[in-house]
Amino acid sequence: MARYTGPKHKLARREGVNILEKSSASLERRLNVMPGIQSRRGGRRKTSEYGLQLREKQQLKRSYGLLEKQFRKYVEMAQKSHENTDEMLIQLLEGRLDNVVYRLGFSNSRNMARQFVTHGHVTVDGKRVSIPSYNVKIGEKVSLDKKLLKNEVLKLHIEETASNLLPYLERKDTVGKLAKKPTTDEVPNPADYQLVIEFYSR
Repeated sequence: MARYTGPKHKLARREGVNILEKSSASLERRLNVMPGIQSRRGGRRKTSEYGLQLREKQQLKRSYGLLEKQFRKYVEMAQKSHENTDEMLIQLLEGRLDNVVYRLGFSNSRNMARQFVTHGHVTVDGKRVSIPSYNVKIGEKVSLDKKLLKNEVLKLHIEETASNLLPYLERKDTVGKLAKKPTTDEVPNPADYQLVIEFYSR
């Protein structure tokens, strides 16, 4: 199955929530209007329990830009762990290198962060890593290569996001790290993790 590369607003409208984690007046006005022909038939219908679980799963999966096989793998890993399943799932998702690059403010989207990683522009503890799914360990230093940092637009974005880091991250100039394991209440994801777990437990 190919990764979705179309308009992100369309995905958000399909889910009925802002999965983009960024404010948009245009999107907020249209969140309750389904894309396509459904929008002309009176909006959303009442959803079954399975439908609710499916929607929550789709929201979380699409937030991180993952394919079904990748996302299922993370859920299965969380279910097999000896820790709280919800907490472990979010730690696995947030620990992805492309996500850490995005959360540190080194890119303005996860898609851009994934491109930076696959094109070899990201280092972990000084070593180039080109695998977006690489699991960043607590304390490992993540940074962008100097060539990429010559981009003035990117430099401005990094400067503007310096004071907006989530509580489990630390950053000094253009070097950042996971300072601790994230918890579900610290991560701004519009999803019910328990419903996601229940979907795969059926």
